[in-house]
Amino acid sequence: MKIPEAKFITSRANLKTRIEPALPEIAFGGRSNVGKSSLINSLLNRRKLALVSKKPGKTQLLNYFQIDDYFYFVDLPGYGFARVSKAMRQNWGKLVEGYLRESSELRGVIVILDSRRGAREEDRELLKWLQNYERPFIIVLTKIDKLRPSEQRTILPRLRQELQPFNATAILTYSASKNHGRDDLWEAIYRLLKK
Repeated sequence: MKIPEAKFITSRANLKTRIEPALPEIAFGGRSNVGKSSLINSLLNRRKLALVSKKPGKTQLLNYFQIDDYFYFVDLPGYGFARVSKAMRQNWGKLVEGYLRESSELRGVIVILDSRRGAREEDRELLKWLQNYERPFIIVLTKIDKLRPSEQRTILPRLRQELQPFNATAILTYSASKNHGRDDLWEAIYRLLKK
């Protein structure tokens, strides 16, 4: 599959500013340190387009990447164990919730889960929230290269079964270090954009 061109456009600290030109948006959400930036870089075959950090909570704004003048990837702040103040975490939550609820350009959300840990309480809250607001979403189980083949055969089917009730558009596996699952995820993203 041909990888599209991509460039960083801007970061938003609030929802008052508008992004121009208005284009369809695909958002990426998940826990801090789950590998959102690594997945975005892998999808776009770029090393440092999205900031990758070993320190959780590095993404604090809505970061926009324009893809082929056709749509945006929006990297959302992570949730969970980010080492920031409680007040800042609450502000992030309001920013993300407001964006997911109000964006008229949002076509779908890529919800990223670490395949070694599965869906935690906050992940399940996000999935239920997306269901309530009827936002289409794809679940991506990342870091599968960290699982031994025997673990992949047992853990991945169990996770798929646990996540089935959330009615995701797709449940996919991914390895950012090996680009495993890249074509499948691109196909799922283009299906969201066509809706």
